[in-house]
Amino acid sequence: MTHINVLDPGASPLDYYGFELRRLREAAGLTQKQLGEIVNYTGSLVGQIETARKLPTEAFSERVDAALGTGGVLSRLLVLVLRSQLPAWFQQVAELQTRATEVLCFEAQIVHGLLQTSAYARSVLGLLDDADLDDRTAVRLARQRIFEKSRPPVFWAILSEAALRLRIGGNDVMREQLARLLAFEHNPRVNVQVLPFSAGAHAGMTGSFDLFRFPSDPPIVYTEGYGSGHPTANPDTVQDCSLRYDHLQAAALSLRDSAELIRHVMEERYGERSHSERDPVA
Repeated sequence: MTHINVLDPGASPLDYYGFELRRLREAAGLTQKQLGEIVNYTGSLVGQIETARKLPTEAFSERVDAALGTGGVLSRLLVLVLRSQLPAWFQQVAELQTRATEVLCFEAQIVHGLLQTSAYARSVLGLLDDADLDDRTAVRLARQRIFEKSRPPVFWAILSEAALRLRIGGNDVMREQLARLLAFEHNPRVNVQVLPFSAGAHAGMTGSFDLFRFPSDPPIVYTEGYGSGHPTANPDTVQDCSLRYDHLQAAALSLRDSAELIRHVMEERYGERSHSERDPVA
């Protein structure tokens, strides 16, 4: 007799997803192998997802939804599953990103997570720990779905020039990442400004931060430390960071000049004929 792992659907969003997947499959009269053949995955993978041992992907969810005629149930559940996989201290921030009508961020070192490509995100996340790297990358990229909402937030990102020049993952990864930034050039709801080295001392020298604004709730400032996050609605902190952001925007290049600098760095530092990889001090 085959042992069937019994899931508690209330244990976690991942367990609930697996429970629903098994229920829908069995209602359709399909074995794991048969469903796998229909959606072009192995029956073993279907079984691992059903028993909450493997994280489902967007492609898997969409294919199973189509095959079983679920009306998109699994794809909607996937949003909760991926959010639940974030570190506990970051889950509140992901919720803030989802609810905010305006997100203002300043990044002193790297490209903001909501703008990262898959390869760039993998390089950042896998720097000291490559365990479950595929899943952790998928979870990070899933946060970018806020830009696919019917009314996405207005997003302003000020990146230090260091984020453009700090080679993460190699030239190919950086070219793709900078091209991703340029892809937003004509999107009025996603705006990227660069704070150039020539600006000198600036209002963001105390570190990166995000500022979330909402239609009726007070704004919230988010800062991050090692393995911890610090959201606060303290009026003094919000006022201070709002003032800092105003000064950062004033010191940053215009949207057009920022795009030109991104193009220049992409071609000069990471281009096909770039000398940067041969020159360790460039």
